[in-house]
Amino acid sequence: MSKVRTVSLLSAITILISSGTAMAANYQQNPFTLVYAGALRENVAGAVQIHPVTYQLNGIAIAANIYTPAGYDPGHKYPAVVVAHPNGGVKEQVAGLYAQRLAGQGYITITADAAYQGASGGQPRNVDKPANRIEDIHGMADFITQYAGVDASRLGLLGICGGGGYALQAAQTDKRFKAIATLSMFNSGRVRRNGYMDSQLATIQERLQQASEARAREAAGGEILYAADARLTDEQIANLPFDLYRQGFEYYGKTHAHPNSTFRYTMSSLLDLMRFDAASNMELINQPLLMLAGSKADSLYMTEEAFARATGSKNKALFLIDGATHIETYWKPDYVDQALVQLTRFFTKAL
Repeated sequence: MSKVRTVSLLSAITILISSGTAMAANYQQNPFTLVYAGALRENVAGAVQIHPVTYQLNGIAIAANIYTPAGYDPGHKYPAVVVAHPNGGVKEQVAGLYAQRLAGQGYITITADAAYQGASGGQPRNVDKPANRIEDIHGMADFITQYAGVDASRLGLLGICGGGGYALQAAQTDKRFKAIATLSMFNSGRVRRNGYMDSQLATIQERLQQASEARAREAAGGEILYAADARLTDEQIANLPFDLYRQGFEYYGKTHAHPNSTFRYTMSSLLDLMRFDAASNMELINQPLLMLAGSKADSLYMTEEAFARATGSKNKALFLIDGATHIETYWKPDYVDQALVQLTRFFTKAL
């Protein structure tokens, strides 16, 4: 049996994050441990409601939240949307925000913690393999299409950040998804392989060797090694070279921190991550496709590449949220509102 380092929990705080326009929630003060602004605190009759559920996927217990529209009647039929969370994220953060807002537009939505992550089961903790994340999306579709009131013929998919890359891959073969949208899509394989903005091309073989040695250590029953396990000071965060990383540490570590959310992943996962590419086989997507990204996001190149390769879709659109960075599309009210307008319009037409 491999030994695993103890995962210490982040402490969340309530903090003013945008000149009095938005307040992140303290997970400890929310009954559902939601951390986004405007999060549900109770289920009120006639309003949007949240329903925590657990289901089995390939022998692993998956923790999920389902959001139902105002006036939900299980005897009626509703379109549904599966929402896949970012790398390192959990269902209580941005995925929950968009799931709740879409429920407000009349959709039944589901967002689940990835297997081996968050409140879902699986050992060792924080395995982050693309095949698992893609299977998580298929599993959410399995569960939500059996949920009372869901019209399985009107199923949409929204992937955020890394969840966007995995959503593209899942939708290539899973034609239950009739419409696919991504927000601030992050190609996990390309970044783990080449570095962010292709900044680590010179060290690919060195990092593959480290991942191979980490797997060998696991197989021999040794300590499980983790990547992205650094704890940075405010000064170190401020000196990071990319907006995504600077703002990501603020979002996940301070303003929207949740104890189940962590950047860390098993070093051996890189064996799978570094041969993965979210933008591969994009011609297999023949469903309507909407890709959203901030016009100032330094991750925009990943959305643009995948969009250009989506030659199989006769109905595709790329929408840039003017002025937004990658992380700002997660929480900043004006940018979230813009994204929701586009998503609602897209899903209304496609579903």
